[in-house]
Amino acid sequence: MALGDMPILSALKQKMNWHQSRQTLLAENVANAETPGYRGRDLKPFSFEDHVNSLKLEGVETSATHKAHFAVHSEVGRGFGTNKLNSFEITPEGNGVTLEDEMMKVTSNQLDYQAATTLYTRSIRLIKTALGKG
Repeated sequence: MALGDMPILSALKQKMNWHQSRQTLLAENVANAETPGYRGRDLKPFSFEDHVNSLKLEGVETSATHKAHFAVHSEVGRGFGTNKLNSFEITPEGNGVTLEDEMMKVTSNQLDYQAATTLYTRSIRLIKTALGKG
C-alpha cells in the first residue's frame, strides 16, 4: 500500500480537492457579482462519512455485537455536486450574489484548506519519522 493510499490520507486529499473545487465556484460567484440574472452556486458540504461510504470495502462486513457498538455500512458515494444558493438579496437586474457573503466564504474555505494541508503534511512527517526516514 502506498503511503497516500492510507484511508485517512486519502480522505484528507479528497477534502483538499473539495476545497479547490469550492474555491473555483466561489471565484465564479465573485466574478459574476454584477452579471444580470446570475445566481451563485456552492458545493454540497464535504462529509467524511460520505467519503468512507464511497470506499470500496467489498467483502468486509461489520456487525454490532453489543448495543453500544456501532456498525459501518458501505454504499457508493455521491461526489461533490453543486447547490444553487437561495439568495436573500436580489438586485433589480436579477443577480443573487452578495459580494460580502461570497468573500466570507472564500476566506473560510481558504482557512479550512490550510488546516487540511497542515494536517496532511504533519501526518506524512509523523509516518516518515516512525519509519525512521525523517
